[in-house]
Amino acid sequence: MNAKIGISERFSRIEQMIGVDGLKKLNSASVIVVGLGAVGSYAVEALARAGVGRIKVVDFDLIKPSNINRQLYALESTMGNAKVDVAANRILDINPKCRVEKMNVFVHKETVNSVLAGEWHLLIDAIDSLNPKVELLIGAKNAGINVISSMGAAMRRDPSLVRVGSLEQVKNCPLARQIRKKLRRLKADVDIPCVYSMEKV
Repeated sequence: MNAKIGISERFSRIEQMIGVDGLKKLNSASVIVVGLGAVGSYAVEALARAGVGRIKVVDFDLIKPSNINRQLYALESTMGNAKVDVAANRILDINPKCRVEKMNVFVHKETVNSVLAGEWHLLIDAIDSLNPKVELLIGAKNAGINVISSMGAAMRRDPSLVRVGSLEQVKNCPLARQIRKKLRRLKADVDIPCVYSMEKV
């Protein structure tokens, strides 16, 4: 598709659903996605196809054969490539006018501030390592960035049990329980919006 095509024409179906002002809001929105695996890769896809105007993708990993069963970017043609590079190229293939930033880094105490630097409307936390996840959530709260966090999804098979709610309310998720425990120990807020499954592992 020609890059000169206007945002309204490119996303005409979305404009029909939410109106011109709604599409403009999406186009002026800025979102960080940390973790480009089974959750993050599809989140980025939805953001790009919805017309979000600025997206930052963060991941330290390369694409491996074991990713093929669940990750959008994992293809025979992308093996060994950095996930952030594949993600950025795909976003621009969908919407060449999107302002894409990428960081090939592992999130931890020393990198979290640089990951969150700048003005952002939303952080999508799609990482599954406990300590980096806690550090990212605390960093986002301190920076005043709205967050939605993905809890554990491994071995869950029933989509009817997926919920959106506060981390305080999550049940049947060992990862959520560990995150709450660490946040409380650090005297940090546990009222964090998240997506989780009620299904027992």
